[in-house]
Amino acid sequence: MTRHEFGIIDFFEENRWYSEYKPEKYNCISVIDDLIEKLIIKYNEELMAIKTYFQVTTQPGTGLDYCGVTLIPPESLKQFRGIIIKANSYFQSQELELLIKKVSTAINENKYLIHYGI
Repeated sequence: MTRHEFGIIDFFEENRWYSEYKPEKYNCISVIDDLIEKLIIKYNEELMAIKTYFQVTTQPGTGLDYCGVTLIPPESLKQFRGIIIKANSYFQSQELELLIKKVSTAINENKYLIHYGI
């Protein structure tokens, strides 16, 4: 089963490429692809309004890079968490509950969240 991984970057470095797959380094949690796909379809417009970066801060983007690495900066995390909370009220998933907790921790610690797509 294909999965997406979400973790917290403890010591974020500007202009560093975060292209290597290291879920254990960032204490990632997994969310099944079917759930992320449904979330993207249902909340695409809201997700695309979230400021993110793709692999490095010199590559700004919006939303999640479905097949790549997304860096979600601290200033975008509350907006991202709001979407996940809405999605969880609709989909009722334990994995989304864990993601809400992970995002909340990143917010409380003012840290970047990393997303590894499929």
